[in-house]
Amino acid sequence: MTVATFASLGLSPPLLQACAEVGYTTPTAIQAEAIPPLLRGQDLLGLAPTGSGKTAAFALPLLQRVIAGRQHAYRRVRALVLVPTRELAQQVGQTFRRLGTSCPRPLKVAVLHGGVSPNPQMMALRGGCDVVVATPGRLLDLLDRNAVRLDTVEALVLDEADRLLDLGFSAERERVFAALPADRQNLLFSATFPPEVQALADGLLRDAVRIEAAAEARAEPAIVQRVIAVDAPRRTELLRQLVKQEGWRRVLVFVATRYATEHVARKLHERGIRAAALHGEKSQSHRTGVLEEFRDGRWDVLVTTDLAARGIDIRGLEVVVNYDLPRSADDYVHRIGRTGRAGASGLAVSFASAATEAHFQLIEKRNGLLLPRERVAGFEPVEAAPPPSEAPAGTGGVKGKRPSKKDKLRAAAAAAAQRGTKV
Repeated sequence: MTVATFASLGLSPPLLQACAEVGYTTPTAIQAEAIPPLLRGQDLLGLAPTGSGKTAAFALPLLQRVIAGRQHAYRRVRALVLVPTRELAQQVGQTFRRLGTSCPRPLKVAVLHGGVSPNPQMMALRGGCDVVVATPGRLLDLLDRNAVRLDTVEALVLDEADRLLDLGFSAERERVFAALPADRQNLLFSATFPPEVQALADGLLRDAVRIEAAAEARAEPAIVQRVIAVDAPRRTELLRQLVKQEGWRRVLVFVATRYATEHVARKLHERGIRAAALHGEKSQSHRTGVLEEFRDGRWDVLVTTDLAARGIDIRGLEVVVNYDLPRSADDYVHRIGRTGRAGASGLAVSFASAATEAHFQLIEKRNGLLLPRERVAGFEPVEAAPPPSEAPAGTGGVKGKRPSKKDKLRAAAAAAAQRGTKV
């Protein structure tokens, strides 16, 4: 069997040089399958696990398209990448800039997201832009200010497409689509793709190539998955003991609420563990700074909401802990995918109490898993599962029993828009 190389995929010499400079040696499965049809201009739906190289799979062919053409005029954009979070926007933009350093002419890449002043972003859009990476909210804000135009976009990418196609983003998504030309290339990439958003994807794509690299790539990262049975009130102390006894040095801990990030991080810090909190109410500069400090090793533990569950690449991340269980089987995949990236080994630990055991069994079923329940000496659970009629909604450590405030606002806006169209 012939092993693909970046040269055999049809990339131009400047991009081959860029791949070599950033350390890309052999294409990953999703890159080998996606790059040729994208270079031919075809629509594509790409499914591959986190850490499998999806960003480069669409960035390289988009950059080749940009190199072959001319930069557009004032406020106009050639390629648009939509992402659901600010952190992912920054990361994708950085990838484009790194891969674009060897291009024959300087490339203009603008990253647009909220949490910071729009003025520098507006300045970056002047004179046209080759690639814009944006969250929908900030992009719409700049469209309303006439700071950007999308009528010359040649290619649209939805990164973490399953999230962008769900109901929470529907109103923003449709407004962005209305500003785009009908004749464009559409690229959808994600690690998961629930059936309920498939109809939306089918309506967006035209004669698309569908690539599922998950089955082949899933065996590459050696992610050891463990489940520890523990009563909910004792999770913080168990986490502290595991960090200390097992020598964990870079740990990402997922909790259900913003309050929990601060509470758990503070309790760990009081017990001698270098822990920091990350959530959506922090300023963007603080969020960026904490992530960089975590990457640089200042913090051993970063306690976060699902803000950091998608797309964030933290090299050398040893352990992911589901302190609170995720809302769905897909969220579980995205969370544990923060470790074991690019074929490296990793560990994913989930805490399951009597109240959340049934929910974790559902996560197992949907992901084809059957994991043994561990018990740690001194932390053996004593609580019993509450009867179904007495189980309190929105508690028990299961994220997503109730939608977030932002999801509620988006859903309300979408419902209002739908009512308006029926009048």
